Amino acid sequence: MAALKILLVEHEIGRLAPLKAALDSQGYRVEASEHARLLHDHVMQFEPDVVIVGVDSPDRDTLEGLCVMNQDCPRPVVMFSGDGDPQAIRAAIQAGVVSYVVDGVDPARIRPVLDVAIAQFQAYRALHENLAHVRRELQESKLISQAKSRLMRELGLSEPEAYHRMRRHAMKQQQRIAQVAERIATAGRLDFLA
Repeated sequence: MAALKILLVEHEIGRLAPLKAALDSQGYRVEASEHARLLHDHVMQFEPDVVIVGVDSPDRDTLEGLCVMNQDCPRPVVMFSGDGDPQAIRAAIQAGVVSYVVDGVDPARIRPVLDVAIAQFQAYRALHENLAHVRRELQESKLISQAKSRLMRELGLSEPEAYHRMRRHAMKQQQRIAQVAERIATAGRLDFLA
């Protein structure tokens, strides 16, 4: 198994030197950056498996950098902060942080922290993808119902006949039934179904 690639972001990179040394000694591939606003570019260039951000308190630039990164190239993000304020934690979570650790970390405990962050990130991504899939299916179902209603109304078909007509056309055209339904819903005339 290849070593995890970690992007370590800290305005004062020297503060995380012990953590970087511990990560290096455990075989992680670590890239360090001092600029959270360049986070997106660094993630695109380095393609890390995990991003670790060290801050006294999550500031606007850091949170915006995380939001931009999460739009194009989401990654599990662990934030080490000296700020335990619930509003700061909420803001970090909303920006995409999956693990927020207050008052530093024992370098010997870093592996469990990373494992939890990766697992939480994967679970969130799976839920997000499942939600997107369900939304697509609901939209397609709505479109199919609208197309059936139009066929029933304009061609005098029963609901099973309308569905059969759409299904037959989809098979003949090697399309999904939702594609045929969309065409029915947007076409001026229905003579293509003959």
